[in-house]
Amino acid sequence: MSHTVGIRQAQKQKTRQALMDAALRLLETQSLSSVGLREVTRAVGVAPTAFYRHFRDMADLGVALVEESLGALHATIGEALAESDDAARIDHSVAVVAALVRTSPAHVRFLAREQHGGVAPVREAIGRQLRQFGDEVAAAFADEPEAAGWSPEDLRMLAGLYVDHMVVTASALLEAGPGGEEEIAGLARRRLRLISLGRRHWLD
Repeated sequence: MSHTVGIRQAQKQKTRQALMDAALRLLETQSLSSVGLREVTRAVGVAPTAFYRHFRDMADLGVALVEESLGALHATIGEALAESDDAARIDHSVAVVAALVRTSPAHVRFLAREQHGGVAPVREAIGRQLRQFGDEVAAAFADEPEAAGWSPEDLRMLAGLYVDHMVVTASALLEAGPGGEEEIAGLARRRLRLISLGRRHWLD
């Protein structure tokens, strides 16, 4: 009995992932608000009613794509934040973003389009994820000697600069032509070092 249940659960998860993958392919050229549920189920080869076994609506599927795109990054970014000095942290962080764009361009394109898109639950889900990244960066900075005298608000502001710049860098890398990745990554590293230098003198 448990074996049968396990097979059913695996099949259900397979269908759910197939729906997400199909939606992501359609989102290469469209916004989420213009993609229909029937388009997605047709691409997978399942009945439209089967969609509702996995998602409430297309917005719910979009939120799942946000979590798939960004959820796993928290541990990786945490490793970058654990670097012992600013230069290593910056290099590691830019490398993480560049790797994400190389390996998951469709996810990055979806996030870039929907961050300010018309589907509110998806827009809010992206905002929550980015705020969580900001909280994690601020917490890492707060543990450092350089944070002495900084207010929590200023630490969050500083963290927001780092996160916002990583988002901009991801979008730029996505549009980079052949051979353009290293130039964009190099510019991102220099800009983050400029922010880091300003951080050391903020309390002056």
